[in-house]
Amino acid sequence: MSDAATVGDRVVTGAAVSGRFDLAVSAVAEISRAHAQRLISDGRALVDGRRARASDRLHGGEEIRVELSAPPDPTLHGESIPLQIAYEDASMLIVDKPAGLVVHPSHGHSTGTLVHALVGRAEERGEQLGSIAGVGRPGIVHRLDKQTSGLILVAKTDAAQASLMRQFGARSIEKEYLALVRGAPPAPRGRIEAPVGRDPRDRQRMAVVVGGRDAVTEYETLGSAHGHSLLALHPLTGRTHQLRAHLAYLGLPIDGDTRYGGRMGPGGLERQFLHAARLTLDRPTDGRRLTAWSELSPDLSASLAASGIVTDRLPVGIGAAVVGEPG
Repeated sequence: MSDAATVGDRVVTGAAVSGRFDLAVSAVAEISRAHAQRLISDGRALVDGRRARASDRLHGGEEIRVELSAPPDPTLHGESIPLQIAYEDASMLIVDKPAGLVVHPSHGHSTGTLVHALVGRAEERGEQLGSIAGVGRPGIVHRLDKQTSGLILVAKTDAAQASLMRQFGARSIEKEYLALVRGAPPAPRGRIEAPVGRDPRDRQRMAVVVGGRDAVTEYETLGSAHGHSLLALHPLTGRTHQLRAHLAYLGLPIDGDTRYGGRMGPGGLERQFLHAARLTLDRPTDGRRLTAWSELSPDLSASLAASGIVTDRLPVGIGAAVVGEPG
């Protein structure tokens, strides 16, 4: 990556490769394609000094200019919202997000999000948050659905945010989700390879569709009882609602996920039984492998108990450790 010196910003420039604009931005800035598309949408990636669409074709050799640091959002004010922290160092946080908390501001969620909580926490501590993911996303590297609980990465610095985004782009971050579903999978272990895109019958949903983006999920059955199965899910791609869409496609809707065909879960659970339980990644500070874990929240624990499923594969407590070091 070659930095071009500009006051107050982190800007990179370079010659485009031939092909799509978003792929050229990704190559010049050494960022993921999804990250490049966000910058293009924000007007922070230009070709020969002008804006272009992500899908526009380039001949090769055009000048690409990418502004990685987003300008501060004057409308974004920190709020005092308690957060459970699974891990923290000088470069990053791993937050244990509760169900019901939206990750970043969006239509209908202008306050009370995880971002507002992170900004408030950083202000109280005199710390910064990574600024390269776009306006309204300080520190954000990935997201969880509002009603999905569990671990989410947060970057304190631009360098850490870039490192974590690269790891997601390279698919080197290992994620494990726990899901209670209605039914039983066709085999105890398996791999779902099915493209995911917008459901043509319901634009608010995602579905397995021809022409969708490649999506891969591996699963393992941890236990079954009374018509329900507890699955450990390992998404190898990060499509919107990928796990929910893939399981619905298999005829295994997540308990409580009425949007994707599920019904009220055991014990009266009214939100989707989907929990981001484990994360394994390289620490931006030193490259050492770190694993974090989060136990099921009380509502999910109660629902699992009501299902009759017993397993010794659940994480205990909330925390993190460097791989290979004693806990």
